[in-house]
Parts: sequence; structure tokens; C-alpha cells
Amino acid sequence: MELKKNPRSDLKRWSATLTNLGLVVSISLVLLAFEWKAYEDFQLKNISSSAEIWDMPEIPNTIQVPPPPPEPVPEFIIKPDEEPLDKIDLTINVDLDLSTPLPVIELTEPPIIDDPAEIKDFVEKQASFKGGMDAWYAYLKKNLTYPSQARRIGIEGTVIIRFVVNTNGSIQDVEVLRGIGGGCDEIAKNVILNSPSWNPGISRDRPVRSRMTMPIRFRLD
Repeated sequence: MELKKNPRSDLKRWSATLTNLGLVVSISLVLLAFEWKAYEDFQLKNISSSAEIWDMPEIPNTIQVPPPPPEPVPEFIIKPDEEPLDKIDLTINVDLDLSTPLPVIELTEPPIIDDPAEIKDFVEKQASFKGGMDAWYAYLKKNLTYPSQARRIGIEGTVIIRFVVNTNGSIQDVEVLRGIGGGCDEIAKNVILNSPSWNPGISRDRPVRSRMTMPIRFRLD
């Protein structure tokens, strides 16, 4: 059965008419507001009879005093020497004994004194693991264990370790610069701390204490 709607109950039937009527009323009110004039009752003040407003103070005349003349520049008179140059005895004794050798002065550089407590961040030759990087990777493969907690929750990434290599190759001041958690930070720190002795850094052909930064990567298979 098809439903039929009564045209008289349509709510949109008068929408266009009411919209146009509202616009006409709004425009009429705006035009009326622009054309509306207000007249106020007030009287302009007559200032022609008041002479006090136009009284100007008297400005005294000033006398310009000319500046004083500049002081005279002193004159310098150059007098000739009392004794002429040709009367000065310029005799030079050139009879030197050349048989006596002249002393030889040896220039030696001051000794380089290194502070044993100083830790250098930049050296001429960086400290290295004995045996090179291949030996370092073999040491990590043998001694680096993946924490069970990190393996269980799927943590992987790179731990950044900073440490100090002493002049005798020992390791100290191991710290974690950037960790990934899950026990990986402690494992990486212990691997560096328990590593064999390193080759120390070289500065001015001398072994020095140097600071190094080493990344250790944890990756799940």
C-alpha cells in the first residue's frame, strides 16, 4: 500500500516565502539604521571673547657668544748638533781571534709532561681491542648472552656503552649512554667491563688514558 502525504502538512511549503520575507525585513532595518539621524541640543562655545587662551609667553632674546679663538700651535725649532759628524771617532777594532771556536748553543724542546689522571676524548691513535675487530666480534659472540626477559617480550636494539681505556689497557668507568631495557643494558656493561686488556690510545707517541664509545647490538633470530 502506497502512503500518500497531505500537501497541507508539508513543513517546507512556506520555507522559501519566509526566507525571502526575512531578507527583505533585514535589509529594510539596515537601510533605516544608516539613514537615521540624531540631533542633539548643544551650543558651541564662543572663544573669540576669551583672550586668555591666546596669550603667548614672551620669549627673551638670546645673544650668541662667539667661541674663543683656537690656541696657537707651538713651534718646534730643530737645532743642529754641536759637534759635526766628521769629528766623531768611528774606529772599529776588527782584529778578532778566529782560532777560538764559538760556543755552540743546542736548542732542545721542553719535556712533555702528561697528567696521568687526565682522560682524553680525542687522541691521535684510538684505543683498540687486541686482535682487531674480528677478535672483538668473536669475543662478543662467545660471551654475550641474550637476556631471557628481553627475548620473551621481543626487545631488540643497540646499547651504547662508554668507557675509559687506561694506559695499561685495563677498562674502567663503564656507563650506559643509551639502553633498551629488558636486562640488555646490564649484559652489555658487564661484557665491556670483563673484556681482556685493550691497546691504549696514543697521543704524542705516548700511551694515554682515553674515552671510547662502543655500540652493542641485540637482535632476535
